[in-house]
Amino acid sequence: MKESHRELERVREIEEHVTFDGERFHIRGNVADNILITSVDKMFNWARLSSLWPMTFGLACCAIEMMATAASRFDLDRFGAGLMRPSPRQSDLMIVSGTVTVKMGFRVKKLWEQMPDPKYVISMGSCANCGGPYWRDHGYHVVNGVDRLIPVDVYVPGCPPRPEGLLDGLLLLQEKIRRERVLGKKIATMIIGAKETAGAEAKR
Repeated sequence: MKESHRELERVREIEEHVTFDGERFHIRGNVADNILITSVDKMFNWARLSSLWPMTFGLACCAIEMMATAASRFDLDRFGAGLMRPSPRQSDLMIVSGTVTVKMGFRVKKLWEQMPDPKYVISMGSCANCGGPYWRDHGYHVVNGVDRLIPVDVYVPGCPPRPEGLLDGLLLLQEKIRRERVLGKKIATMIIGAKETAGAEAKR
C-alpha cells in the first residue's frame, strides 16, 4: 500500500509540472531534467545512426584508407561504426572503397541484396564514384560509378580520400539517418493501402 501511495504521489507531482496545450507538452520546474519526450522515429533513428555495422569489404587502394580510419589514430568506433562484420547479413553499411570492375560489379550487387533493411552505401573515392582514371583512358572493364549498380547515400571524393574524408562522409550519413521517417512512412503506406482497398470494395 505504501509503495502504491508513493507512486500515486509521483504521478501527481509530474502532472503538476507537465501541461499539454493541444499541440505540445510544456514542462516546468526541475522535473525537466528527468523527462525525455521524443517520437518513436527519432528514437529508432538515434539507435541506428549510433550503431552502424560496416561490412568488411574492400576493392582496391581506397580500402587501405578505410582500414586506417578504423585503426587507433582515427578510431571509427568513436562514432559507433567500428564493428566491422564479416557477413552481409550482419551489416547495414557498405563502404565501396576502390575500383568496381564489371566482373566485380555482380558480386557487389549480390552482397548489397543480402544486407538486411535498412541498409546504406558510402561510395569512397573517385573510382567508386565515377570510374576514376580507369574508366575513360585505361580500360573497358571498369564500371562508370557504383551508383549504376546499387543506390548510394553518400559520396566521398578523392583519389584516395584521406581517413578524415571518410569520417566526414560517415557524419553526413548519420545526419541523413537522423532525418528519416521510417515508422511514419509505414503508417502512411498502410493508411493509403487501406483507403485503396476500401475504394475498390465500394466500386464492387
